[in-house]
Amino acid sequence: MPKLLNDADSVYEAAGGMPFFERLVDAFYQRVESDDVLIGLYPEPHNLAPARERLTLFLAQYFGGPTTYSDARGHPRLRMRHAPFAIGDTERDHWLAAMTAALDSLGPNADLRARFDAYFAMSAEAMRNR
Repeated sequence: MPKLLNDADSVYEAAGGMPFFERLVDAFYQRVESDDVLIGLYPEPHNLAPARERLTLFLAQYFGGPTTYSDARGHPRLRMRHAPFAIGDTERDHWLAAMTAALDSLGPNADLRARFDAYFAMSAEAMRNR
């Protein structure tokens, strides 16, 4: 059960650690798999396991968890890594809707939800390249 966030806690800890981020990414990718716009962005749409792992590790690290993502892949460089994919308003909106629905399914407390929503809105817009 997520606890209230105070100044001493990271979002990662307050959300429940790696299990929360694993559930979040699983819920997100369930939506990706059934969304023609999103699934079309993946070069290997029948093998999403590597993408799931990368997103889980990235989000956990971003929100204060272990540095496993950067240890394995270096600096995230999100814009560069997403540059090969045509991401316009439609793709951004579908991504944000899928992530919002995934968060809805987990029901984080209001403080955590606000932090997630702010980051996901900003990052979805930042990945737009068309």
